[in-house]
Amino acid sequence: MTDTPSTSPQRSGADVPSRVVLDGLPARTLWRRALRWGLFLGIALVNAGLVAGAIGWWTLSKGLPDIPTLDRYRPPIVTEMISADGQIAGEFFAERRKVVPYERIPRQLVQAFIASEDQHFFEHGGVDLLGTLRAAVNTYVLRRRVQGGSTISQQTAKSILISAEGFERGTKKSLRRKLRELILARRLEAAFTKEQILWMYLNGVYLGHHSYGVQAAAENYYRKNVEDLSLEEAALIAGLPQAPSRYSPFSHPAAASERRRYVLRRMAEEGMITQEERARAAAAEVRVHGVDDVFRETAPFYVETVRRQIVERYGNDRLLSDGLRVEMAMDLERQRAAQAAMLKGLIEVDHRQGFYGPVANVKGAERAALEERLAKAWPAGTLRVGDYCVGVVERIDDRAGVAEVAVGTARGLLPVSGMRWARRPNPLVNYQAALVARVSSVLGPGDVIVLRRVERAELVRREVSLAAGRSKDVPEADLLFTLEQEPKLQGALVSVDPWSGYVTAMVGGYDFEASEFNRAFQACRQPGSAFKPIVYSAAVEKLDFTPATILTDAPIVFRDEANSWKPQNYGQDFKGDVTLRTALVNSMNIPAVKTAEALWNKLGDQALGEWAKQLGLTTAVKPELGSALGSSCVNLWELTNVYAVFDRYGEKRPSGFVKRVLDRDGDVLEDHADWRDPWVPLEERLAAGVAEVSRPREQVMDPRTAYILVRLMREVATVGTGAQAAALGKPAAGKTGTTNDSFDTWFMGFTHDLATGVWLGYDVNEVPLGPYETGGRTALPVWLDYMSRALRNRPQPEFRAPAGIVEVRMDPDTGKPAAPGARAVYEPFKVGTEPTAADAAGEQQKVEVQDLFMQ
Repeated sequence: MTDTPSTSPQRSGADVPSRVVLDGLPARTLWRRALRWGLFLGIALVNAGLVAGAIGWWTLSKGLPDIPTLDRYRPPIVTEMISADGQIAGEFFAERRKVVPYERIPRQLVQAFIASEDQHFFEHGGVDLLGTLRAAVNTYVLRRRVQGGSTISQQTAKSILISAEGFERGTKKSLRRKLRELILARRLEAAFTKEQILWMYLNGVYLGHHSYGVQAAAENYYRKNVEDLSLEEAALIAGLPQAPSRYSPFSHPAAASERRRYVLRRMAEEGMITQEERARAAAAEVRVHGVDDVFRETAPFYVETVRRQIVERYGNDRLLSDGLRVEMAMDLERQRAAQAAMLKGLIEVDHRQGFYGPVANVKGAERAALEERLAKAWPAGTLRVGDYCVGVVERIDDRAGVAEVAVGTARGLLPVSGMRWARRPNPLVNYQAALVARVSSVLGPGDVIVLRRVERAELVRREVSLAAGRSKDVPEADLLFTLEQEPKLQGALVSVDPWSGYVTAMVGGYDFEASEFNRAFQACRQPGSAFKPIVYSAAVEKLDFTPATILTDAPIVFRDEANSWKPQNYGQDFKGDVTLRTALVNSMNIPAVKTAEALWNKLGDQALGEWAKQLGLTTAVKPELGSALGSSCVNLWELTNVYAVFDRYGEKRPSGFVKRVLDRDGDVLEDHADWRDPWVPLEERLAAGVAEVSRPREQVMDPRTAYILVRLMREVATVGTGAQAAALGKPAAGKTGTTNDSFDTWFMGFTHDLATGVWLGYDVNEVPLGPYETGGRTALPVWLDYMSRALRNRPQPEFRAPAGIVEVRMDPDTGKPAAPGARAVYEPFKVGTEPTAADAAGEQQKVEVQDLFMQ
């Protein structure tokens, strides 16, 4: 075989190239091009990513709230209402937060939060990347439970977002919101130290039950300041941010205990506490004590009045967020005395009205279920003397004069001596003439009733006071009760320091929870005879009437074409000619009407209304003679201030509920403090004293006129219709007031240093209190009870005469100078108006009036 030459080149193994040839190009060149394009594309993608990231960062950053400087970190905090002696009487807030300095927060509490919430807090730059990535994958990719991965810095950023954007947007579970939170956290880390971030976080974090920040939580769960927390208390609070409701020690104590164990374990693992400390704290019982509702438990009507005034002046947002300090004029001791006196008085008068019947009557399963609930509400052995409770009548024994009652599992006796008042309501019958003699006439088995635990001595005193039985008829038992009921009657009280203008106490009704209607301000009621001092003061001021002026107390009928009116005295009798002094002291109606007619004849039909307005009443006084007897309505607040004008001898000045308002920085926004106020700093008292000296006086009445009225009302409170006020044991003046059928009953009275008005009645005039109830019998005891406590150990001076007054020894019946040895009273007169020998000879002033309607 002959070899032939090949057309293709021959290659030996050494000649084989290392790359294949494609399209005529060597492989080396292609790889270089691919590398270059890869690098180019990579750089482009990186740049695009950077640009996209920058755009995304800019977009997400758009609208983010500014990072505040520390001095501008002003989260919403609590507005506090403070009584005169520095006690908190009310709190108002959108978020219950009290910011405390970092130095006050105990070290173990800080460690507990770091161990449980962010163990790498002092190492990262605001974001825990691994934790965030893990949480994002679980939440958004694997769709597992929503998992948090937020650092303390991010949580702080979240609270800033919530404050700026609202709770809904600031907590929305979205990637966008999370990224915005991350950006804000990085800005926080750049702006503040770790300790400063911790301070903001610990004062801002939500910890359940309206608690924002650790100070609020310490108060809310343990009734103590944050610096006083123990290790187990600090660990429990530090475990709350993850799920405040789920770990609530009130609602879920077992879950709270388990969460606390986790926090303690983490603290031990981080070397923050020893194993012994961990074990001891973990074994402690979860015991929490909720913060008192000071608003409802202290003085709700008073504080609500102040709240309305603050909202009117500063707006509701500022009240709820700006942490105002409102220093009230309320004297807490007097306020409590007023509330106690009102409650006692309402119950006593309500008892005299009769028993409205049991709350319900239960049998069978319904009764068993109720007794089970009562056992939980009042466990056996927990009822103390004076406590109110609900019980069920088990059995009636009229022979023994008792009802056996059950309060849950406890058994006791309700003797007839504890329920003699419980007659059927009938305002026309005096309650003492209808005392209950048999238990079965009022109650039966299964009746659900309100009870109060008492000692036997109280029941004995009741029997003696009513002369209804003998003390030996009161049984002996471990549990003795009286029958009670929720009063339908209402009342109000206003007490004013006439010189400082401070409203030291105010009660607007029986129960704020049942009705927020404030009867001291919002109820316009007929004042009855409590209006008469206004009538007589106008006559003394405008017509030169004196205590010796003779007024005729005789029947008179006023008629027009369609109607007639015949005013009557309370006792349905007439005394003939009487002095003004006698007419006012004994609250006689006909002389008051005739005095109003004299004003009408001399000064016009608007004279009385204009005078009342000058003294401080803003409610209209009807141009009718019945206004002299209190037919035109007034509110207790204004009428009390009119009596304070009398107390100040005619000087009119405002009364107020607020002494000072300070902002969260301690700057004074308004100041009405009096220079005599011992609770006000000395520097401010000096300034107030200077202002008092230069303050323009508004004298709306001649001081001599006012003094004459005060002296006459002084006699009302000693020998007149308000004589019971003499039991105060201090110089006092006042006036009773009772309207027809006793729908409204009043006592308005004052000492030199305290003016107080009391009203009792029903909100709706459907049933009267009856003819046996008067201002002196219903309202005056409340006034006396309160004033006795308010002025305990506080001597009161006698009312002193101003210049231009002369005292005259006067015959109280005739108004003439009294003969030596004759019955006489000393009465004040303006110099030149006093009775003289000529008056004694029969030329004394006498007011004759005609039938106005006939005219």
